[in-house]
Amino acid sequence: MQRLIDSCEKNLVFLDIQAREVDEAIVHMIDGVVTKGELEESLKDKVLTELARKESESSTSIGHALTVPHAYLEEIDHPIIAIGRLDHAINTGAPDGTPTKFIFLLLGPTQATSEHLDSLANIARLMSDDEFRYLATEARNAEDFAAAIKSRISGEEAAQEHAQTGEGLRYTGKLFGGIVGDIRRRKKHYLSDFTDGLHAKTLASTFFLYFACLAPAIIFGGLMEAKTGGDGFGVGQIGAVEMIVATAICGIAYALFSGQPMIILGGTGPMLIFTAILYDFCIKYNVDFLPAYAWVGIWTAAILLILAATDASRLMRYFTRFTDEIFAALISVIFIYEAVSNLIKIFHKVGAGEAVAYDVALLSLVLALGTFYVAMSMSRFRKSHLLVPSVREFLADFGPTIAILSMALVAFLARGAIEVDELKAPETFSTTSGRPWLVPFLTAPVWVIFSSIIPALLCCVLVYLDQNITARLINSPDNKLKKGEAYHLDLGLVGVLVGVCSLFGLPWLVAATVRSLNHVRSLATTEEVFDKGGTAHTRILHVLENRVAPLAIHVLVALSLLLLPYLKYIPMPVLFGLFLYMGVVSIKGNQFFERLSLWATDPALYPSTHFVRRVPTWVMHGFTMVQLLCLVVLWVVKSSAIGILFPLFIALLVPIRILLNRFIKAEHLMALDAEENPEEEEESWN
Repeated sequence: MQRLIDSCEKNLVFLDIQAREVDEAIVHMIDGVVTKGELEESLKDKVLTELARKESESSTSIGHALTVPHAYLEEIDHPIIAIGRLDHAINTGAPDGTPTKFIFLLLGPTQATSEHLDSLANIARLMSDDEFRYLATEARNAEDFAAAIKSRISGEEAAQEHAQTGEGLRYTGKLFGGIVGDIRRRKKHYLSDFTDGLHAKTLASTFFLYFACLAPAIIFGGLMEAKTGGDGFGVGQIGAVEMIVATAICGIAYALFSGQPMIILGGTGPMLIFTAILYDFCIKYNVDFLPAYAWVGIWTAAILLILAATDASRLMRYFTRFTDEIFAALISVIFIYEAVSNLIKIFHKVGAGEAVAYDVALLSLVLALGTFYVAMSMSRFRKSHLLVPSVREFLADFGPTIAILSMALVAFLARGAIEVDELKAPETFSTTSGRPWLVPFLTAPVWVIFSSIIPALLCCVLVYLDQNITARLINSPDNKLKKGEAYHLDLGLVGVLVGVCSLFGLPWLVAATVRSLNHVRSLATTEEVFDKGGTAHTRILHVLENRVAPLAIHVLVALSLLLLPYLKYIPMPVLFGLFLYMGVVSIKGNQFFERLSLWATDPALYPSTHFVRRVPTWVMHGFTMVQLLCLVVLWVVKSSAIGILFPLFIALLVPIRILLNRFIKAEHLMALDAEENPEEEEESWN
C-alpha cells in the first residue's frame, strides 16, 4: 500500500482524463509520468508497445471499475505506479460487467515480479471495497486520493460495518435491551449525521422529497377527509391540514430522534383504509369518531411501546426477500395506479362537445408525462457524455425538482387559455372541521375506551409490519448503508408519535416505503454495471446517510402551512407525474420485477444472474408466480370490504414462504431468496 501512497505523494495521479478509449487514457498517463521525470521519454514508445502486447494476450480489465495495464522492461530502473481516473467510464468487457473508471498503470524492471504481484493484490483489494471506490470517485486531487487509501488500509472499518448488518434484529433477552443496543450503535454517528449532510446531494434530495412528501400529504389528506365524513368542502373530521401538520411534526421528530433517519414517515394507503373502516364503524354504532380514534391510537401506541421494549422486531428475521419484494412491489404499483387512474379520471370528465375540456385533458396528460419524462431523463444524465461531470451530477440530482418546476411553468404560461386542475390545498391554517386541535378523548364512554383495544391490535399489526418491512428494505445490503440499524428504537418512536397524533386528531403516520426508497436513492452515488448480455444496471456504491436532508424536508413541509394559498399554482397532473416517477424508480432493483420480465424474454437471452445460473427455469418461474399471486391477493384484500384485515394477510406471507421449503430445494430457494447477491455474482478480485 505504501507504494500507492508514494505515487500520490509524487503526484502521479491523473484525475478526470478525457478519453473515449482506454488506450488514449494510457497515453495521457504515460505522458504525465514522463513529464514528472519518472520515465525517460525515449522509453515511451517501447512501453506502449509492451502494454499493447500484454493486452493482446489477456485483458487487464479485472472488474470493480478497474483496469491494470502493466509493462516490465530492463531499461526501467525502478517500479512506477500511476493512477488514472476517467472522466467517463468506458465499457471494456470486465468480468463483472462494470465499466472501467480507474486505471492503475504498473511499470518496472523485469526482476520486479514479486513487487508487481504485491501491488496488484493491494490494488484489487482496494478496488473491491465499495467505500474506497466512492472516496476515489469523490477525490479532488492527489492528497484526497492518498487519504482514501489510508482510510481503507486496515480494513477494520469495513469489517465493523459489515458486522452491523442484521445486528439490530438480535434478541437481547432484556427489557429495553434492543432499544439500548440501537442507541449505542447509532449514537457514535449522531454528529456525523449532521456534518455529512453538508453536501450538494442533500440540497437536491431535500427539494425532490419535499414535493414527494407534500403531494401525498395533501392527496391522502383529501382522501381521508372524504372517508371521514367529508364531501370535499371541508366538513370531514380529518383532512389535508391535519395531514400536513402530522407530516411536519412527525418528520422533524423522526429526523432528530430516530435511529435510521433515511426512513421517511408518511400517510399510506393501508392506514387510510383502516381509518375509513374505523370511521364507518363509529357511525354505525353512533359513537363519536375522534374520541374513539384517539383511544384506538393511544392503545396502539402503548402496544407498540411494549413491542419495542421486548425486542419484538426480532421477528422480522423470519421475513425474507420473498416478503420484501412483494410488499415493495405492492407500494410501487399503488403509486403507479394512483397516477394513471387519476389521469384517466380527467378524461372521463370530458363531456361531449366540450372542446375546452378536451384541451384541459390533453394538457394534463402532457404535464404528467412531461414531469415523468424530464425526471427520468435527468436521472440518466449521470451516464451521459455531455457537459462536465459536476454539471451532469447536478442535473441528475436535481432532476425531479427541475421536472416539477418546468412543467409548473408550462401550466402557468397556459393559464387563461387552458385551466388544469390545481393542487387543492386549504386556504387557511385551521382544522378541517373547525374543531379545537385537542380531541376531548376523556368524554368517550368507558366501554369505548376499553373496546378500542380490539381495533388497536389490528392497527398495531399494520404499523409493526409497515414500519419494519420498510426498515428491512432500507437496510438491505444492496443499499450499502454503513451506520447501523435501529428497528426497536424506531418502532418505539413511531409508537410515541402515534399516541401524540391521536390526542390531536392527526393522521397516524408510518414508514412510507416508496418515499423512503426514493430518499435513499436520491442520496446515493451509483455505478453502472453491464451484464453479459450487454444490459446496463445501476448499482449503489455509497449513500450519504444524514439527518440534514429529512430534517430540511419536513421543515419545508411545515413552512408550507404559511404558503397554503400559493400551493394552488402547482398543477395536479404534475404531481401525478411525480407519483408515476416515484413508482417506476422504486421498481428498480426489485428482483421480482426482473424475474417477471423474463416471462416475455427469449430464454437464450436471459441475463447471467446467480438465480438464472443456479435455478431451473421452471422453478424460477414458479417462485415468481407465487409472488405474483400473493401480490394480487394483497391488492384485492386492500380494495375490498375486509380491508381492515390487510395487515394479517401481509403477515401470512411468512408461512407461505416457509411452506415453499416443501416444494423447492433449499439450494434453489437460497439463490432466489438471497439477502444479497453472492460474491461470485460480482466475480470480485479479493
